[in-house]
Formats: sequence, structure tokens, C-alpha cells
Amino acid sequence: RCHHRSPAMLDVPFLPFCAFLGALGLLCVAMVGTWCQHWRGGFSLDGSSRTFNWHPVLMVTGLVVLYGAAALVYRIPNTWSGPKLPWKVLHGSLALGAFVLTVLGLAAVFCFHNSQGTPNMYSLHSWMGLGTVLLFSCQWVAGFGAFLLPWAPTWLRALYKPIHVFFGSTILMLSVASCVSGINEKLFFSLKNGTMAYKLLPAEAVFANTLGLLILIFGVLVVAALARPSWKRPDSDSLDSRQVQDVLGG
Repeated sequence: RCHHRSPAMLDVPFLPFCAFLGALGLLCVAMVGTWCQHWRGGFSLDGSSRTFNWHPVLMVTGLVVLYGAAALVYRIPNTWSGPKLPWKVLHGSLALGAFVLTVLGLAAVFCFHNSQGTPNMYSLHSWMGLGTVLLFSCQWVAGFGAFLLPWAPTWLRALYKPIHVFFGSTILMLSVASCVSGINEKLFFSLKNGTMAYKLLPAEAVFANTLGLLILIFGVLVVAALARPSWKRPDSDSLDSRQVQDVLGG
């Protein structure tokens, strides 16, 4: 009897979990903004290092936090009944907003490199980041064509859905890896030449390393939520879906 009750006792309701995840995402955005403002000189559009500072802020905000929010839309219990189109539009709009911020973040780093005469696309971080953005763009276009346009046949949607879900989680983890590697790369480049060495862990290094860990935790928790069976939206023709609709309908 205790063996059957223990999973229920350890079960975490979705909405409190989602609130915690939202607070964690906002903390990540606040910390990356604080890092760039306090230690990296703030923000500007003049092509200097302050222009570069838009890059980490926009990437963390768009490619990780906003993209994670878009991925969790269909885990909200309110989406399990009624018309699905408004939630599709919300999911696609959040993803599109994440993509716009990501493109602006790329523009910031390319503008900085070009103005300083720094080569583009030579590090593993840059390869991984650009590959993630390209995969993200393909994911959004394919999802728009398959799920939002009215002429996509049902069999095509059913065929593409598990692929869309798989690449959604994959893109998020690639985004996390890109952001964490970018933080580490920035610290290696910045904490030298008159500043305290990275290996001595100055305050900036501790702060930025903590930011990287929080971003990683955020991504892992989002993927865990996506993989949790009890939080998945039941298929419209499944027994679970009919039971949910009966309960919601009284």
C-alpha cells in the first residue's frame, strides 16, 4: 500500500512547477543583464563591446527562456479541452518571438566582430549556436506548415508530430549548450590582460559560472516537464482524452 502511495506523494503539480520555472527563467535573464551591465560596461549600438553585450542577453532571453515557455504551452491543463487553434497560435507566436530575439542577438555579435575586425564563425560556440538557430528556423517553418496552415492533411500532421516534439527538446538543449559555452568563452577572453585571471575565480567568474548552471538547470527542467507522461496533452481520439473531456464537462 505504501509502495503505491509514494509516487503520488512525490508528485509535483504542474502549475507550481511552472511558476518556479518562470521565476528561474526570469532570474537567468536578470543575471545575464546584470553581468553585462555591471562587469562588461553596459549596452550600446555603436559597434563596440557594449554592442556585443546585447548578444548574451538576447540569446538567453529568446533561445532559452522564451523558447522554453513556448515548448510548455501544451502542458497547461487548460489546453486539453476546447479549441486547439488559440493555443497553436500562442505556441507559434512565442516561438516566433524567441526567433526574432535570437536573430537580433546574432546581428549584435556580427556587428561587433565586423566593426572590430574580428573573424566570424571560428569557434565551436559559434558553430553550435548558428547550427541551433538554423535548426530552430527549420523547426518553426515546418511546424507552421504542418500545424497552422489549414491544408496540411491529417496523416502528415500525425507523421510529423513526434519529429516536431523530438527536435523541440533537442533545440532547447542545443540552445543551453550554446549559451553555456558562450559564457565560458567570454570569460576566457575577458579575464586577462590586467584583470584577475579566470583561474583565480574573481567575482565576475563566480557570478557568470552560476548563471551558466542556472541556465542548464532551466533547460533540464523544461525537458523533464516535456517528458513527463502525466503532463502531456492526451490525443484527441484516445481513451485518456475522452476521460479528460468527460471530467471537464462534468
